[in-house]
Amino acid sequence: MTKKIVLLGQFGVGKTSISRRFLLDIFEKDYIPTLGVQIRKKVMEAPSGKKLSMIIWDLEGFSSVSQTRSSYLLGSHAFIYVFDITRPYTYRGIQKDISFINKKYPKAVLEIVGNKMDLEEEDPIAPIMKKKKIKVTGFVSAKTGDGIQELFMRLAKNLES
Repeated sequence: MTKKIVLLGQFGVGKTSISRRFLLDIFEKDYIPTLGVQIRKKVMEAPSGKKLSMIIWDLEGFSSVSQTRSSYLLGSHAFIYVFDITRPYTYRGIQKDISFINKKYPKAVLEIVGNKMDLEEEDPIAPIMKKKKIKVTGFVSAKTGDGIQELFMRLAKNLES
């Protein structure tokens, strides 16, 4: 089973760091922006025991999902929409972006993930997302690795359904 997973979000939210933590179990503190797209593959065992080949597309940051090249999004089975919990501007347009994804790719699995949870002691996002009526599916830290494996296992389980 092969599935295309696309990481989306604004510049500097940690898409590449999440990808590298999952694929290589490393974190680099030096920020190097992604230009265009980086494509990597990881074969893992899904919760059912089947082999799942995840083709992970790590896209460059954008101001809005609608500005992303449609060819990058075509054929996606799942999206991981990443925002930075320490920088509110990275989730200001989240409603518009999520609506765009749901409209254009209604069959795709969607994970909405707050990154950099290691920098906050409390969950400052819950009241904001409740007001925006957006369900955040998880919080992770690419730096510490917290929540990364759970994110991809949840994704694998949802892709099997």
